[in-house]
Order: sequence, then C-alpha cells, then structure tokens
Amino acid sequence: MRRLRSFVILTLLGGLAVVLPITIFIFLLQWLVRLVVDLVAPLSAWLADYVTVNARTADVLGVALVLGVCFCIGLLVKTGVGRWLHRKVDALLSRLAPGYSTIREMVSQIMGGEGNASLLNGKVCRAYIMGAQSPVCVTGIVTAEHGTGEYTVYVPTAPVPTSGFVYHLPADCVVLTPDVSVETAMRTVIACGSGSQIMYPAAVESSERT
Repeated sequence: MRRLRSFVILTLLGGLAVVLPITIFIFLLQWLVRLVVDLVAPLSAWLADYVTVNARTADVLGVALVLGVCFCIGLLVKTGVGRWLHRKVDALLSRLAPGYSTIREMVSQIMGGEGNASLLNGKVCRAYIMGAQSPVCVTGIVTAEHGTGEYTVYVPTAPVPTSGFVYHLPADCVVLTPDVSVETAMRTVIACGSGSQIMYPAAVESSERT
C-alpha cells in the first residue's frame, strides 16, 4: 500500500512538473496579449473610424503600427544624434520622475541589457564571503576583476537568482570553477542548491589560498 501511494504521488508530481510551466506560460501569454490590445485600443478605434476594417483587423494594424514606431526609434538611437537625444530624455525623466531610472533598469534587465551581458559572461566561483579561512562559501559569479587582484562577485539568492548581493573580495576568498557555466550555476540556485556538487570537482584552488 505504501509503495502504491508513493508511486501515485510521484507520478502526480511528475505530471504537475510538466503541466504547470506550460499552463503558467499560456496564462502569461494571454495576459500579455490582453495588455497589448488594451494599450492599442484607442489607436484601433481611431483606425476603425478612418479605415474600413473590422475591430480585429484594426487591433492588428494598431499593433503593427506601434511595432513600426518602435523599429524607427530603434534605428534612430543607433545614430549619434539619436543616442544624444536618448541621453538627454533619460536625464530629464530621471530628474522629473525618480522612479523612471528603476523602471528603465528593470526593462534593461528583462530585455537583456548590458547588466545581463556582463553577468552571463562572468566566471562562476565559490566565494568565501566570511574570510579565506572560513569553511562557509557561496555560489557566486565574478562580474569584475580589479588591477589590485580583487574581485567583484555577484551572489544570487535562491530560488530567484535575479536578486542577490554584490561583494568585493580579495583573490584568496575566490575559488574559480572554470568548467561550470553561468547557466548551470544559475540552475543550481533556482533548485535551491540541488546539483551543487558540480561546483567542487571543477574547482581550481587559488595559489594564494592556504
């Protein structure tokens, strides 16, 4: 009986592990579509009044028009004048609306901005944040190496690795794991440490560490 119950529970959990991500993705996609339709609703209504099309076609045309404007803005900011204008608008909005800078950084992270690029190109390490002689270490990503030999290390929190802490550590507190990719390390963080044994066979001990 116990074996049967264990089989049923494990099978159910396995099914949920497959179904839940798909369901959440579909819900998010539906929410995103509704959000876009609501945003372009005024434009769609204007198009429906001046162009002989039905409401659904007006929505499609409205989305296409918004995407076209975004594309043109993207072309503009690739030019010197566009970059200068973008910096001026950013500076003005940052002064007038303090929350604008936070929103801009969040969008940059979501869209794969410079912060994400430096993180993904970083080196995975074991960081001894309590000192080189401490037995306690954490999974970290080296995001900067300084001329003094020190490292700047980002330590993600589990199970959401997009939040974490930044430490500036001496070389003897950082043990690089060059055979472990950032994506693999992040998966162990999302899994709350499950699979972290990969961090140890691949570890390269610093020559300065005793």
